[in-house]
Amino acid sequence: MNDEHWMAQALTSAKHAEQQGEVPVGAIIVRDNIVLGEGWNQPIISHDPTAHAEIQALRAACNKVNNYRLPGATLYVTLEPCIMCAGAIIHARIERVVYATKEPKSGALGSCFDIFNTQQLNHHVHSEHGLLAEQSSQLLRNFFHERR
Repeated sequence: MNDEHWMAQALTSAKHAEQQGEVPVGAIIVRDNIVLGEGWNQPIISHDPTAHAEIQALRAACNKVNNYRLPGATLYVTLEPCIMCAGAIIHARIERVVYATKEPKSGALGSCFDIFNTQQLNHHVHSEHGLLAEQSSQLLRNFFHERR
């Protein structure tokens, strides 16, 4: 499996969020071509401000492996993570994050902040962006267009 395959899976998760009236963001965590966890935005329906797609995927993955650390894992997410999610990704020791599209209002991997490149941290996560960005952006645009 390749990055595009896994990002397509994250986009499928984002569509689950959209169907529930949530902002369509999806995430999947993979290690050794095995899905450890997936998630999609659920803060509205769960009444939980921490229920972002990345956090949901981290919770599922950590439960699956019975460990709060996920070394060697890659997190695929359809939108650039926020500060909260970036912090959780670091604490979980995720090796790599691949995100589809930038989030200019709250992105923590370069758009507003650059958390992963903070030198004082004891774990550094490699990140890449742009994979299936147009599909992710279009999903978000359509969602917000319908809401207006």
